[in-house]
Parts: sequence; structure tokens; C-alpha cells
Amino acid sequence: MKKVGLLGGTFDPPHYGHLLIAEEVYQALELDEVWFIPSYEPPHKEKANIKASDRVAMLKNAISDNDHFSLNTLEIDRLGKSYTYDTIVHLKEKFPTFQFYFIIGADMVEFLPKWNKIEELIQLVDFVGVKRNDYQLVSKYPIIEVNIPGVEISSTMIRQRIRQGHSIRYLIPTKVEEFIKELQLYES
Repeated sequence: MKKVGLLGGTFDPPHYGHLLIAEEVYQALELDEVWFIPSYEPPHKEKANIKASDRVAMLKNAISDNDHFSLNTLEIDRLGKSYTYDTIVHLKEKFPTFQFYFIIGADMVEFLPKWNKIEELIQLVDFVGVKRNDYQLVSKYPIIEVNIPGVEISSTMIRQRIRQGHSIRYLIPTKVEEFIKELQLYES
């Protein structure tokens, strides 16, 4: 049975924190691969700052040097709000023999009770909560815990730094930084 990690998000833009999470879970759970699934419109936060095609292009650049990372655009292709339940149902139908592990940050664990169709969802997929050593994951739902090195990088912070004219070097992959500069993304 193939073991696949799923990392969803707006990836607006993708950064080293995303890549570190994916790599750490890949190693800890001995996965076969990790699929990055950019959302079209996240149900729990504001719409992305830039169009989906640019986020997909940045994500392709970000993961291009890792042979066990790949991109799955099913939420972008589906359009509308990107509910995890719909995504997992689709993936289970398309890949019935795969075991999926849905990767979420420690901050999202406490919001699981508010997720769309969470009771059904926990029957379909294993949740993996990534945490730092100083953080407790508390949930009534089964969560596989994976400790990761603490890295304080966020897409919000990167967008702010770009607007302020500050360097984003070493926060995001070089290919992503070049793409952002070429298209002058996030500058205003």
C-alpha cells in the first residue's frame, strides 16, 4: 500500500517552512511521497492574494528539486471553496489502495471540531499534526504527532517583507524568489 502525505494550503507564497514540514513528515512516517495541494479558495481564511496559476507555478518551482514531492491541483481545478472532505473523498475514489496522511500545523489541530464533515473525515484519512517540542497537541480526534524544528516563517510575513522592500532570501527557494521578482508579485 502506497503511503502518501497531503499538504494543503494557499501557498501564497510557498516557503521553506512548508518544505520542512513536508520533509519531516515524509521521514518520520516513512511515506512514499508527499503531495502539495494548493487550495482554490480556503474555507477558513481570506482568498489568496494572487491568482491560482501563479501559486501553482511557484509551488512547482519550490518542489522541483525533490523527487518525492509532487503537485496535485485537484482543488484548483474544482474551483470554489476547497473543503478537505471533498478532496479526500475524491482521492480515495481515484486511489483506493493508497493510505493518505493529511498534514496540518499545530495551530489547526484546535480548529478540527469546526471543520466541514470532520466526523466523516476522520474515518477516511489519518491526520498528522506537526508541532514544535514546546507545543502540546490536544484534540479529541486521533492525531499522529510529528515534531519538527521550530521555523518561524509564514507567507504573511514574506508578503509584508516584499511590500516593505526587505530581503526574503533564505526564507523561500531561490526559484520562487526569482518568479516573484519577475512578475513583481506582492509589491503593493
